[in-house]
Amino acid sequence: MLKENIRQLARQYAPEFIDIRHHLHAHPELSYQEFQTSAFVQEQLAKMGIPFRVMAGTGVVGSIEGKNPGSRVVALRADMDALPIQEANEVPYRSQNPGVMHACGHDVHTTVLLGASRVLQELRKEWEGTVKLIFQPGEEKNPGGASLMIKEGVLKDPAPQAIFGLHVHPGLETGKLSFRGGMVMASADELYITIRGKGGHAAAPHLTVDTILVASHLVVAMQQIISRNRNPLSPSVLSITSVQGGFTTNVIPSEVKLMGTFRAMDEEWRFKAHELIRKQATELVHSMGAEIDLHIDVGYPMVHNNEALDAVARAAAREFMGADRVLETEVRMGAEDFGYYTQQIPGCFYRLGVMNVEKGITSGVHTPTFNIDESAIEIGVGMMAYLGATLRF
Repeated sequence: MLKENIRQLARQYAPEFIDIRHHLHAHPELSYQEFQTSAFVQEQLAKMGIPFRVMAGTGVVGSIEGKNPGSRVVALRADMDALPIQEANEVPYRSQNPGVMHACGHDVHTTVLLGASRVLQELRKEWEGTVKLIFQPGEEKNPGGASLMIKEGVLKDPAPQAIFGLHVHPGLETGKLSFRGGMVMASADELYITIRGKGGHAAAPHLTVDTILVASHLVVAMQQIISRNRNPLSPSVLSITSVQGGFTTNVIPSEVKLMGTFRAMDEEWRFKAHELIRKQATELVHSMGAEIDLHIDVGYPMVHNNEALDAVARAAAREFMGADRVLETEVRMGAEDFGYYTQQIPGCFYRLGVMNVEKGITSGVHTPTFNIDESAIEIGVGMMAYLGATLRF
């Protein structure tokens, strides 16, 4: 009966929440600047009669109590920030903020959690326990809104036994979900390297320290850190993504700057690799007569889905959706600050299909043409509400 009631309410309220998604999509805000979005979420929760508090500047945490509220506590999480991308979609609800776009689907995540909140609030006499609603800022930018929310006590008073989060998946057909136990997404650390040496005339390299040559050797050499030191069965990647140095053809520059990313699926290897990067980069640059400044900005940890929780959640998804609509999520080297939560308590991060080839909705996240098949919102609302109302772990 509860399952059918959740389905019915998700279907009934879907048009309203599509409108909410349009509002959020049209008014995106960058990480840690989600002031209007936070105010909107607070307004919606107040209308539903759900108590909430503000954390980490723009984060919002609500709470819904069912019967016997102390019997179980489950957390549901959504992120609210957008990306610095100029939207190319020609839709009525396109971004009204130049250079800012919900290109990663966080407008959908916030909408789905608001929808699940309404369903759970209306049916609170039909389920047991407490559901904690976490609307967090800053998923797209270090140090990650999740880390700030945790520092301010989001996983306390009451402490959830488990946490769920979803992410839109433009490679998965609308109407389907995907789950995976164990490693799901990688850690992500940013590399910033400056190489300095005596510059000079390009026709007299013997009187200079050729920082361009040093940087070139370093880019190639750093790939050996992955290929020769990492367990081949453990996914990892190091990419140098920016080289800045020089301004003309006949001058060897005195400075070259490199930027890049390092990602891993194993936390022990991750920090061992940091030591290798520092050691190898420093020794190579010094051996070629240059100086180096190297900073590793430690970012998000890997996302590890608790295997037992994933199994329970996947079974619930099959009950709610049908077994043929629940698939296996692929491992991705992308990063998500949901990993901070999974370091603290059992977590399950799953995917919501939003692709529709017939409608031409196929663009990937972080692109100017990203969009979703909005029939996915009803599915997302219903599934998240069902997990919140029924999961015991």
